[in-house]
Amino acid sequence: MKLTDDYIERVYAGVLGKIIGVYLGRPFEGWSYEKIMAELGEINYYVHEKRGVPLIVTDDDIAGTFTFLRALPDYGNDPNLTAAQIGQTWLNYIIEKRTILWWGGLGNSTEHTAFLRLKNGITAPRSGSMVLNGKTVAEQIGAQIFIDGWAMVCPGDPERAADMARRAGSVSHDGEAIYGAQVIAAMEAQAFVEPDLHKLIDTALALIPKDSIIYGLINDILQWRAAEPDWRKTREKIVRVYGYDTYGGNCHMVPNHALIFLGLLYGNDDFQKTLMITNTAGWDTDCNSGNVGCLMGIKNGLKGIDSGPDWRGPVADRMYISAADGGRAISDAVTESYYIANIGCALAAEAPLSPKNGARFHFELPGSVQGFTPDEAYESRDTLVLENAAGHSKAGRRSLALHYHHLAPGRFARAKTPTFIPLEAKGNNHYELIASPTLYAGQKLHARLSTGDQNSVPVLARFYISVYDPADQYQRMYGPQVVLPANVEFNLDWKVGDTGGNPIGEVGIEISGQEHANGVIYLDYLTWDGVPEQCFRRPDGGGSMWRRAWVNAVDSWGWEWPETYRLVQNEGRGLITQGCRGWDHYLFEAEIKPHLLEAGGIAVHVQGLMRYYALLMQKDAKIQLIKMLDGEHILAESRLDWALEQPYRLSLKADGAHLVASLNGQVIFDLLDENRPLLSGAVGLVCQAGRLAAEEVSIRSL
Repeated sequence: MKLTDDYIERVYAGVLGKIIGVYLGRPFEGWSYEKIMAELGEINYYVHEKRGVPLIVTDDDIAGTFTFLRALPDYGNDPNLTAAQIGQTWLNYIIEKRTILWWGGLGNSTEHTAFLRLKNGITAPRSGSMVLNGKTVAEQIGAQIFIDGWAMVCPGDPERAADMARRAGSVSHDGEAIYGAQVIAAMEAQAFVEPDLHKLIDTALALIPKDSIIYGLINDILQWRAAEPDWRKTREKIVRVYGYDTYGGNCHMVPNHALIFLGLLYGNDDFQKTLMITNTAGWDTDCNSGNVGCLMGIKNGLKGIDSGPDWRGPVADRMYISAADGGRAISDAVTESYYIANIGCALAAEAPLSPKNGARFHFELPGSVQGFTPDEAYESRDTLVLENAAGHSKAGRRSLALHYHHLAPGRFARAKTPTFIPLEAKGNNHYELIASPTLYAGQKLHARLSTGDQNSVPVLARFYISVYDPADQYQRMYGPQVVLPANVEFNLDWKVGDTGGNPIGEVGIEISGQEHANGVIYLDYLTWDGVPEQCFRRPDGGGSMWRRAWVNAVDSWGWEWPETYRLVQNEGRGLITQGCRGWDHYLFEAEIKPHLLEAGGIAVHVQGLMRYYALLMQKDAKIQLIKMLDGEHILAESRLDWALEQPYRLSLKADGAHLVASLNGQVIFDLLDENRPLLSGAVGLVCQAGRLAAEEVSIRSL
């Protein structure tokens, strides 16, 4: 089917609805209706401050939804993608006991149980089957909470969405959990073209068995809604007939599916009221609220979200996707919306969307700010208001307006967005935030700025970055200043200098003046390109955030050892990786020292834990260049009589599919991988069954 003109905007509204719903329900997840009413009252708006918790958090509902969908592009956007391939995607992006899932144990956490099945060679859909895992475990809520992305790549095609939901859900679930996921996916897919809620429900019901509990539940709530105007009384019926006492386990699909329909049917097609009912009713609030928010966002668009309180302002599009692909962890709703929409474009055989020549921050969707917020430091507080504005763009339709006021000597206006774990997110959270920076030393920043005729006097503008220091606080580094009078356009460029091995936490634009100034600067886009020129080592003075810039998927990387990198893997293969999916045309090298080690070395074009190239010293007197992609493939091999406790300098040049491997400065392999090559990705150290050490590793452009 041909995609509609408003496809990307509806996807964006769906993504926003999802994250708003999750952030709204997260602070009181698992509470009963009675506890919510006693301690919080009706949930009409965010309550995180009442609970003393942050609004923007790492959460399984968000991380899983936007990670598992990557199976499609990873397998060529094949519409016949299999459950087994989606299961392989789980193994690629999930770091055991650290990311995405609730790690509650075998037979206790449904997703953890399925992960262990996959890890032990049991492929999907058997990994999530009722036969293997039992009815109760197989019918918990997870199949539903991760399903929204599969719907958004199938706009107007509920049959395909339900089929994809079945394949994706069966990795970890079975039975009624699959039917519930199919209902949500079908309704969301059809909501792109059909605004009537009851027609959406009819469409979804036609795609699941009539004798299923989910089918009967939905019809019961439809009848109860027709007879009873008070949602609270219908909630009581749901508790009696479909409650946790009847459907056991830690978080069963059936009771929570009922609360989704309670909110939808009593919400009067209003975003705020629908979320209020769904959240106030209790149980798995962030999951239910996330699904409801996504559906309402798609169906009623941005206008529906904006018709009530300011849901979007506090969120500022921000979201975290903690997974083994660390360069995608610090993200925003616009970036993820275009990622999803381009999968939909591929499935519909349409050209991909790439606003402003692929700029990272382009602000092309109405109201979007892509994580940009005013800086709240004492010298810049209350000097800036941000607004998504129509116009003021050469290659697009919209820009980010930086309305500055009361500038004076010592008073600055700064607009910034995170490029790594922000200060407020570096502490402990229920779900760990594992991430790599998105911006590095040696890369080149680009922005286009313009001013209007209302600017009172010329001002100065420049890039700045906030770099983590040894105390794990921010220190700013600045680019060159430019003078901006009224009615000018200017392209701002800056090559980021050496940060001493410390990660960059945020990037921004600073505006200052030598006299009192009010006005506006329009930021058309902000982006960067190139490969880092960086030595990754322990920074002078220490600190911890440089270590957190590595995606840690080894059993042990201790703080106390003299080497920068002392990696220990007790069994199997572990990696630490850093960087972004788009890196290519680079040289990566490290001097490693193998200790008691089965295999070890360096990796390039890393796209998770199961997709990369690696140059590995093997225990049986060999050195190999391998590719990990749906299993291990040996690309080249040579004899090497290496010894424990001795240093070896390994290097890999990665230029698309062309790989050149060197040992101690001598080329040993030079080849072109022409069979499903991995064309870009991050870098890493590989340790297999033993201990490996390195003092520093480096990357530079070819």
